[in-house]
Amino acid sequence: MNQLVTAIPTGLAAFTATNIDDLVILTLFFSQVNKTFRSRHIYIGQYLGFTALVLASMTGFFGGLVVPSNWIGLLGLMPIATGLSRLLNKESDCVESETVVAEKSAIATFISPQTYSVAAVTVANGSDNIGIYMPLFANSTWESLLIIIGIFFSLVGVWCYAAYTLTRLPAINQVITPHSSTVVPFVLIALGAYIVWESGASILITLVASCLYLTWLIMAKNYGQSPEMEN
Repeated sequence: MNQLVTAIPTGLAAFTATNIDDLVILTLFFSQVNKTFRSRHIYIGQYLGFTALVLASMTGFFGGLVVPSNWIGLLGLMPIATGLSRLLNKESDCVESETVVAEKSAIATFISPQTYSVAAVTVANGSDNIGIYMPLFANSTWESLLIIIGIFFSLVGVWCYAAYTLTRLPAINQVITPHSSTVVPFVLIALGAYIVWESGASILITLVASCLYLTWLIMAKNYGQSPEMEN
């Protein structure tokens, strides 16, 4: 019984500690809502991304292998790619937002690229979530685990609604919304770079890049010598 009582404040504290930054990102997402990027894309994408984080963290409960933090940090490449894509396609996004689109079905919304872009950012920003949820789940019973996960998913909806409400406030709306399409790509790129750097994944990226560069040099050298060898 004591474990069930402590599971509630534990779930509240764990979620709040690991998702404060998500509130800022969600606010930026909601400030970009238009005819092609709807609130439902953000809600569904956030739930999809958070579900992936919980499933990855469940390896701690089942005693699985813990993924090294520097490998998790490679997820930071996803918001970088999303930010670069938004910068390169800014003009086409503006044209699309001015076009009247038909109401899409729930299935179309679920599989839309807008939904998965939100989910990708959620997962990429969740390396700290996995680092905290794994040991938390590992030290939980089935009953307390279900309570904690239930609290987590309830608070995801609260977080989304809070971010949506913030963008409806006149003071915030006047500051964020006019500049959101310009600011958000840079925020995503900076977020991804921070995740990669903080986790140490930059070492892996540098190593892979060095190997690819050396491979390219060897292939270029061999290609350049091949005509001489034939003569």
